[in-house]
Amino acid sequence: MPVRIVTDSACDISLDEAAELNIKIVPLSIRFGEDEYTDLADISVSEFYQKMAENELLPSTAAPSPGAFENAFRKCYEEGATGVVCINLSIALSATGQAAQLAADGVNDLVPVTCVDSMSITGGLGTIVREAAQAASNGAEIEQIIQIVEDMRLRTRIIATLDTLDNLKKGGRIGGAAAMLGTLVQIKPCLDLSNGEVVEAGRQRTRKKARNWLREELSKAGDVEAVTIIHGDAPDVEELLESLTDLIPKEKIRVTQLGAVIGTHGGPRVLGLTFLVK
Repeated sequence: MPVRIVTDSACDISLDEAAELNIKIVPLSIRFGEDEYTDLADISVSEFYQKMAENELLPSTAAPSPGAFENAFRKCYEEGATGVVCINLSIALSATGQAAQLAADGVNDLVPVTCVDSMSITGGLGTIVREAAQAASNGAEIEQIIQIVEDMRLRTRIIATLDTLDNLKKGGRIGGAAAMLGTLVQIKPCLDLSNGEVVEAGRQRTRKKARNWLREELSKAGDVEAVTIIHGDAPDVEELLESLTDLIPKEKIRVTQLGAVIGTHGGPRVLGLTFLVK
């Protein structure tokens, strides 16, 4: 049995795709007030966005427990894994990576587990995890997979435009975009999360200009691969897709809806891009 890949539900990889790629996903939790849901199990992506639209309370997230990761690592061992690489969302944004490391320390006498900070989220994390899983299925050892992850995370870019900063502010993940608070009325904030933290990247006055900003940032990046459009139930995702087809063939652009974890902090109608620079 090859090395197994474990990640968390911020990767925005579906359970069906995870099963195909032999990836184990440890879910975070989503909270609306006193109501708590396990991501991917108790609440679907569509149910999450419907609930967020209907609920006055802004949602929040909670990292998985070390026990949840330990159960995943032990399951990999029981299924014959010779080792595990656990790739998590940016440590700068969540305690998920720390929980994974605590779990790894508890099972290393059973199976070698290495935890790696992806310095990424959503489609960026998903792209890294897919590549790692493919390498694992081809027989790569732990150190080879770590090298792949470390190379890819340096080349991963994540940019996005939000309709509101409310969710990001409440969740405490606003980071370098804090200066934008109190200055935005109808302006669409633009963010860069390429280094695993939230950084202000600009401000656009309309949604159309914000989409154009995304396109221009992609065009300025030069030779790229693994382009993914990420969106939080955005009504204009097709407009963005069509605007990119002179840069990237349409069939090579993946479109991914943001799951509940990142959607919780980005809020409704997030629209963004992830890609790898060559």
